[in-house]
Amino acid sequence: MRAHLITYGCQMNEYDTHLVRSQLVSLGADIVQSVDEADVVLVNTCAVRGKPVEKVRSLLGELRKIKARRPLLIGMMGCLAQLDEGQQIARAFGVDILLGPGSLLDIGAALEANERFWALNFRNDLHAHVPPPPQGTLQAYLTIMRGCDHHCTYCIVPTTRGPQVSRSPDDILRELDLQLAAGVQEVTLLGQNVNAYGVDQGAQLAGYPSFAALLRMVGRSGVRRVKFTTSHPMNFTEDVAAAMADTPAICEFIHLPVQSGSDRVLRRMAREYTREQYLRHVADIRRHLPHAVMATDIIVGFPGETEDDFQDTLSLYDEVGYDSAYMFIYSPRPGTPSYTHFHDLPREVKTERLGRLVTKQKDWSARKNAAKVGTVQEVLLRGDAHEGGFLEGHTRGSHPTVVPAAHGADHPGIYSVRIGHATPHMLYGRIVDAQGQELPLMNGAQSSQQRPDAAAMVSPLPMA
Repeated sequence: MRAHLITYGCQMNEYDTHLVRSQLVSLGADIVQSVDEADVVLVNTCAVRGKPVEKVRSLLGELRKIKARRPLLIGMMGCLAQLDEGQQIARAFGVDILLGPGSLLDIGAALEANERFWALNFRNDLHAHVPPPPQGTLQAYLTIMRGCDHHCTYCIVPTTRGPQVSRSPDDILRELDLQLAAGVQEVTLLGQNVNAYGVDQGAQLAGYPSFAALLRMVGRSGVRRVKFTTSHPMNFTEDVAAAMADTPAICEFIHLPVQSGSDRVLRRMAREYTREQYLRHVADIRRHLPHAVMATDIIVGFPGETEDDFQDTLSLYDEVGYDSAYMFIYSPRPGTPSYTHFHDLPREVKTERLGRLVTKQKDWSARKNAAKVGTVQEVLLRGDAHEGGFLEGHTRGSHPTVVPAAHGADHPGIYSVRIGHATPHMLYGRIVDAQGQELPLMNGAQSSQQRPDAAAMVSPLPMA
């Protein structure tokens, strides 16, 4: 059996794809790199916004054409699979295997079945499952919890991924040990709301540490770098910032989605915090980590958002001074309260506001990145960039970074890089040694003036 996996969406989906891929390998499957080579194609889907759903529709249409010409097993996994919308799509395009986010361990049974196999249950044993570590990579994701107990009016995640369930700290640390043994140097802890780790169904789980305590435990494991996503401001506590400050392995980067700067819109979103409360969290972070890199998510054009509401978002952006942001126009999702009860704004209003926000984001990102010029940053270089002669990676603050290939740095790893140039979305530099001297370029490497196009570098999407 030859299997090919395609992933849309967030880091949690990347982790789940690895979980399924490892099961396929244990069943004797060969993982191939293209649809043309595959007997089985599994598509891990996202349902947070309308655009990834349309991508899935288009892909399934192409797979159906291939299936008409030769034997092909088509599987659909992930958040879209859990929804009525996704199940209707699956029927329309002849999907053979349908697995919700809580049924990923059923992939073996699905392949053994001689008929259509659909599984949409939330299996308890999924939380204790420890997949083998990824091979040949310095980065890894590690899920510490699944699901969400918040009910933001725009968000479908509580429906697709179920209520919050925290994984045992023993299982988390066991999985981390396997990753470290495989050579992983940077681990990103994942959860729909990592700040609420250990707080399931409104009560602290017996024997479970707080998220801040878990961060310290992970930071003492020997891993070089630790990151986490996503944080909900409602559950953010100052001890998380303190743990980041006093644990050297934890990167000084925090993604704290605000969604809107207007209290009125935040209430309509059911975000459970106010602008003032959010800014207090930012102040706590800055007090413990004066140079913290701050990122956020913002939804533009939420139903009922006025121009004054939008101005509140713009002013909040200036008050915080974000390094980066994921910005989206509101996308109504069937099954959410906002889809049922609110009237969508005209698309031209939403896109015009998004354009203004993007302009502000570029200005702030340009200023923040320009301040890095001349500094030496710790950069995890993953490998070759899209342009020949360059290597790509990212700083502890998650800034995408490109350097020309240099002698003494011909393999992936963590290096010191002096930043020589910056754009709003990219840093460019040269690798330096322990004395701060630039390493000589490799034969054929381009000079720092011949920089690759920053638009070619793509960052993963955040979780909802």
